Amino acid sequence: MSEDIKNEQVEPEVVENKKDKKTNKYKEQLAQRDKEIFKLKDQLLRNVAELENFKKRVTTERINERKFASKNLIHDILIPLDMLKMIVNQPTDDEKLKNYLIGFKMVNDQLYQVLENDGLKEIDALNKQFDPNLHHAVEKVSDKEKANGINIEVIQKGYTYKEQLLRPAMVKVNEWSDENGKDE
Repeated sequence: MSEDIKNEQVEPEVVENKKDKKTNKYKEQLAQRDKEIFKLKDQLLRNVAELENFKKRVTTERINERKFASKNLIHDILIPLDMLKMIVNQPTDDEKLKNYLIGFKMVNDQLYQVLENDGLKEIDALNKQFDPNLHHAVEKVSDKEKANGINIEVIQKGYTYKEQLLRPAMVKVNEWSDENGKDE
């Protein structure tokens, strides 16, 4: 009988020990599942944020595509318009030719006005400080009477289109230095 009593006393401890092991096992599984859920929620939130950023980027790109859709056309049409401007500004003594040139000048001015209304803007380069972002130096002169780094002549006009550089102004730049004693 004393052995039975000992067995009976031991059994509740064993049962409790088994319950604790099962409980710990379930707690570990639950903690692991909580970690997985947290990780998946985090991944889902990141994916949602990434999708929103993608949508915003695509929307911005579409807006810019529409905004600058005619940029290439305007760039390509500037050379013939510049040539037409040079032609209509040629001096002539022939009255008949003068009348034609006046008409063509009016058409040329209207074309430039339409382009300006769409966002074309001439770069003001004459007597301005040389800016490599807006100007392209094609020639350098040394005139000490004028400021150093100033554009002294515009060879070809430059343009921006809706705040983007379309064509840089080709300029002659005044550049001199006292350092070498040759004024160059």
